[in-house]
Amino acid sequence: MAVPLSAMLAALKAAGEETRLRILALLAEGELNVSDLTDILAQSQPRISRHLKLLTEAGLIERQREGAWAFFRLADQNAGAMVVRDLVARLHRGDSRLQADRQRLDAVREARAQAAQVHFSRLAGHWDEMRALHVPEDAVEAAIREMIGEQPFRAVLDLGTGTGRMLQLLGERAARAVGLDASHAMLTVARANLEQAGLSHVQLRQGDIHALPVERHSFDLVLIHQVLHFLDDPARAIREAAGALSPGGRLLIVDFAAHELEFLREKHAHRRLGFSHEQMSGWLEEAELDLIGYRDLTPAEPGRGDLLTVSLYLARDRRVVTDVSEYSSISAVA
Repeated sequence: MAVPLSAMLAALKAAGEETRLRILALLAEGELNVSDLTDILAQSQPRISRHLKLLTEAGLIERQREGAWAFFRLADQNAGAMVVRDLVARLHRGDSRLQADRQRLDAVREARAQAAQVHFSRLAGHWDEMRALHVPEDAVEAAIREMIGEQPFRAVLDLGTGTGRMLQLLGERAARAVGLDASHAMLTVARANLEQAGLSHVQLRQGDIHALPVERHSFDLVLIHQVLHFLDDPARAIREAAGALSPGGRLLIVDFAAHELEFLREKHAHRRLGFSHEQMSGWLEEAELDLIGYRDLTPAEPGRGDLLTVSLYLARDRRVVTDVSEYSSISAVA
């Protein structure tokens, strides 16, 4: 893709300084915050912030707010960002300064992984109790892969990403992948997991599932995995998810079928005790989505009334795709 002269000059001017070029090389490895960069580059917070401001204003990096933190990553939506990605890719990885930066980056990531593990440990008991109530996670994930197919995606959005497991499952198949969660603590866990999986291209954002901070009509696959039962207004979340779909894009919902395990509301903060097929079908219709398939996964233990059925719903945006290349891409993953 050809780059306009003005964009090329702006990109080269912003990147043409040692610290800023080192920052760009680090952000090519994944998103980082100001504290990470001050530790890695051994420079003051005001100086790092000034460099980040210049790079952001030049459109070379993007800033995403996450509670009291802000995370930065290489931009991917403009011509200047294309120039910088090419420049960074041509840097010699054997350069002593870049090698030292990567070593300190590894140390930062290790500290982040340890912090995430502490938080994860606090929740392990809850998750173990929940897993014992339904079919194994690998069976659910196998059903997910079967329903959505094995072809690549242009853009995937995971709402309520939690530990980032769905992004780990599908991230390698997506040219672009975004995970959203309201909890900074859970995003810390997801970020550590995705870094360990080598998925540096995945973006994480903090935000409200009822008011998505993402581009509308931009994702060919949106997932809502085991999230709706925590919400006061699941229908609104489904409508928001539908608004993020590109024409012909698909929404996959994974949640519990309707049940009567009241202790989940009292002990585990479930707002809804699962959902009936009629209820879910009605919400999808209200969101102008066509239900194209569903599946129930029930534990094979007859006679037990304390087990949960996991339901999977796959729906498609009903708008007609007008771009032939876009239609081919969507059809490939049907």
